[in-house]
Amino acid sequence: MEKTSFTMEEMVSYCNQYGFIYQGSEIYGGLANTWDYGPLGTRLKNQIKDAWRYYFIQQRENSYELDADILMNPRVWEASGHRAGFTDPLLDCKECKTRHRADNLIQEYDSAVDVDAMTQEEILAYIRGQKVPCPVCGKSDFTDIRQFNLMFETQRGATSDSASTIYLRPENAQGEYVNYLNVMRSMRAKLPFSIGQIGKAFRNEITPKNFTFRTIEFEQMEYQTFCKEGEDSSLYQYFKNYGKAFFEYLGLSPERLRFHDHEKLAHYAKEACDIEYLFPFGWGEINGTHNRTDFDLSRHQEYSGKSMEYFDEASREKYIPYIIESTYGLDRIVLAVLFEGLHEERVSENETRVVLGIRPFLAPVKAVILPLIKKRHAEKAMGIYRNLRAHFMVQYDESGSIGKRYRRADAIGVPVAVTVDDDTLEKGTVTVRDRDTMQQKTLSIEELVPYLSDAMRA
Repeated sequence: MEKTSFTMEEMVSYCNQYGFIYQGSEIYGGLANTWDYGPLGTRLKNQIKDAWRYYFIQQRENSYELDADILMNPRVWEASGHRAGFTDPLLDCKECKTRHRADNLIQEYDSAVDVDAMTQEEILAYIRGQKVPCPVCGKSDFTDIRQFNLMFETQRGATSDSASTIYLRPENAQGEYVNYLNVMRSMRAKLPFSIGQIGKAFRNEITPKNFTFRTIEFEQMEYQTFCKEGEDSSLYQYFKNYGKAFFEYLGLSPERLRFHDHEKLAHYAKEACDIEYLFPFGWGEINGTHNRTDFDLSRHQEYSGKSMEYFDEASREKYIPYIIESTYGLDRIVLAVLFEGLHEERVSENETRVVLGIRPFLAPVKAVILPLIKKRHAEKAMGIYRNLRAHFMVQYDESGSIGKRYRRADAIGVPVAVTVDDDTLEKGTVTVRDRDTMQQKTLSIEELVPYLSDAMRA
């Protein structure tokens, strides 16, 4: 069956039309790089969160979930290094006065260039040597690169005179690190153990126009595994592969996933790798896995004065654990799942349909209930709908022809359509249609709940 993929522009329009993602503050003209999740987008996002919890918390031993506050003591960001070193290399176009990230300029000019392996001096030399154009005005006349801190500042205090500066967190990980002792104590955790967290983070950065791929407010699914030195590299390799398996579990194609090992490591990292997905604009990071050694807990021990040492009962020794971090960008994963599943396919010589072919357990709506003829079947259909909604997220649709209602359901990824007709009134049976095969079968009303329960596990 012939299938056509969607472009980025088409995806933006689709998400707005069907209630997945809207422009932030749209009635006021929007706010650059902010997006609001609509009814279906919110459901899809929550399904992915639940899948992550199942895969990383429920299915793993010694794994605990945390929900730390966004606002933290400013000393946290001194210990982590964000106050001093969390910056972007920015430069200004002298012609049109717009500001740009230097590395993004090169990536947009030539995606084959490995910007991560370049120094700041090499980046600037490349931009000037290749006469990389400004994406706004087309000229190539830029200032020198300057470093800008990416953290959002705010004030805490009753009056401006007494206010102190605090920060919106630029990552979730520090919440896990500062609660390492609390989780270990309260859960009686033994190494190796993991702490996971889902939450918002904020970065005051310039973002390219790739929809929700890079935004100033975003959601992360963080996972930190605390372990003994010597066990770190094997765990690092394990979580690289575990992450790829998780993405395949979500339905992402293996051929559209790849590992990208870092050649240029951060100061805290012993090993680092991204998992990238092939978006319409090219390969983009959706996961980062890092061997952070004992850097983070050592820094928090230094700045807080609290011992972060773990007492190993087997060896009778004390040491600061190493950390294997595996971070998942939730908004990027939502976008990847949408691109993976959304396509237009030809069903006959004269007809096409738009289908969101995502895994049933991720589908925002599990089933749609359709009365074949509104006047005759609506009352019975509404009764079935009210019964099913106690078990699943379902919809009721009585507007338009049955064919159009099938197409509407296909377009938002509903795995199963349940049609109520005369046989329902006379025999107590319904017609169940599969989204992907479009094949139909007859079931009794009593069989619906177990049938849908089984179908939604796929």
